[in-house]
Amino acid sequence: MQTAERVSSHDVSDNVIYQRHLVAYNFAAQLIGGTVLEVGCGEGYGINILAPHAAQYVAIDKYQTQLPQSAQGFAHVSFAQLSVPPLPYSDNSFDFVASFQVIEHIEPDVELVKEIHRVLKPGGKLILSTPNRPMSLTRNPWHVREYTPEELTALLQQYFTHVNMQGVYGNEKVMAYYEQNKASVRRFTRFDLFNLQYRLPRQLLQIPYDLLNRLNRRLLLNQNQQLVTDIGYADYYTAPATHTCFDLLAVAEK
Repeated sequence: MQTAERVSSHDVSDNVIYQRHLVAYNFAAQLIGGTVLEVGCGEGYGINILAPHAAQYVAIDKYQTQLPQSAQGFAHVSFAQLSVPPLPYSDNSFDFVASFQVIEHIEPDVELVKEIHRVLKPGGKLILSTPNRPMSLTRNPWHVREYTPEELTALLQQYFTHVNMQGVYGNEKVMAYYEQNKASVRRFTRFDLFNLQYRLPRQLLQIPYDLLNRLNRRLLLNQNQQLVTDIGYADYYTAPATHTCFDLLAVAEK
């Protein structure tokens, strides 16, 4: 199955990043209700977290997704395959829009934010996560761009009246993994003497990045399996965003 996911819920070497991604879903589960649209559901691993809190749940993704068995048990969940923007829904259709680890892949990011604002009801909220650029260890060529807290706030404030910018942080176990990962990535990037990762078109770097990224994560797993497998989403926490959080987690109200 083709998917836009760069992180798998089934590969143990992805566990640390996968658990970090679950933070946004569990955060959103405390806020949502009514009609919910998820923009970029990927393989659908977050639907079973959010769907019990919604009266109607619409999940969309660029690629055809076979919803997990846990999500198939909800009669009020539907899936549509489409690329965004635009969004093929009427104005004022949804109480909440969730979009996690998606906007960094979208070239017309302003248009996406505008469309999300349009389909939200008055008083509706967008809950959005994306990597925090200052904490990225290397260029991710699958990302069109990454944001600082200030940049993402400014983008959302073009359309939303109130933006609460939170960040996802990790405890000492998470930070120990981060430091090991940083050291490992530096062992790879020291060969990039001409800084080609930032100079070449990102499309040329996508396959090499995937191969080296997968190799790096499996090396880290082999070096310290317990550190990788023992981290769960409860080892992360949210607090106001700074340049030291892993992800930006925004709540924007229409």
